[in-house]
Amino acid sequence: MSERVIVGLAGWGDHNELYPPGTASKDRLAQYGEFFPVVEVDSSFYAIQPPERSARWAADTPSSFRFVVKAYQGMTGHQRGGPGQSPYENAEEMYAAFLESLEPIRAAGKLIVVLFQYPPWFDCTKQNVRLLRETKQRMGDVPCALEFRHQSWFSPEYRDKTIVFMKEQGWIHSVCDEPQAGSGSIPTVLAPTTEDVTIVRMHGRNVAGWNQSGSPNWREIRYLYQYNPEELAEWVGGLELLLRETKQVCVLFNNNSGGHAAGNAKQFMRMLGQTTREIPRQLDLFHTEE
Repeated sequence: MSERVIVGLAGWGDHNELYPPGTASKDRLAQYGEFFPVVEVDSSFYAIQPPERSARWAADTPSSFRFVVKAYQGMTGHQRGGPGQSPYENAEEMYAAFLESLEPIRAAGKLIVVLFQYPPWFDCTKQNVRLLRETKQRMGDVPCALEFRHQSWFSPEYRDKTIVFMKEQGWIHSVCDEPQAGSGSIPTVLAPTTEDVTIVRMHGRNVAGWNQSGSPNWREIRYLYQYNPEELAEWVGGLELLLRETKQVCVLFNNNSGGHAAGNAKQFMRMLGQTTREIPRQLDLFHTEE
């Protein structure tokens, strides 16, 4: 099983424990690639990145390295507001810019999927199903993963229909481990929808912090969680189930509000029997060796 699972983190800039003090932002991805074989690009959610930047990312990583690129917020409905909210004239221009930004990573053979994570208000309606069809068409032959944040997609009434729809449309399932905190969260559904790959995103289980979007530090505490060994061991069994129907699973740890993602990812890799490079212990200048 070990060789069919790749483990990484959401983003590479915030995991300070991976880098020597003073490491420049531009040098972090190359060093990240010494620890993990895959990363989720989050900056693409906030702004479509210029192709030159994507080309630099591809050049800074090993030939076997892979990227999961998060879809731009204007493509998933997160970007709400009146005229002038989007820097693009229309959807065609926006998608064209996004596809152009992907090209260097695709050309290098390093793209696993583009991750479309939809917001908590994107519920299971005919209009939204139609939007998903249109989105998939706009993306052409680019592999796309789908992650919901509204519970209705996996309600008893719609769960099986949602999975069948994803299979028919070629959407790769992004399976979530996240707090069960009402309609704005989804259960863990161990159901691959494509043979090639399945994504698993580990968001932590901070129930109290999940829905507090009105709090000023909400984004800092939402993913504040450290998985214990028992919880990670459960996922070893979960991967075994997924791998019965899919060739590869990509696991991404997103529980970084408290800096736990890298440590949990390394711990999980060891459980899978994978070789890991240890995270360097930062020296305390005021520590005296006994």
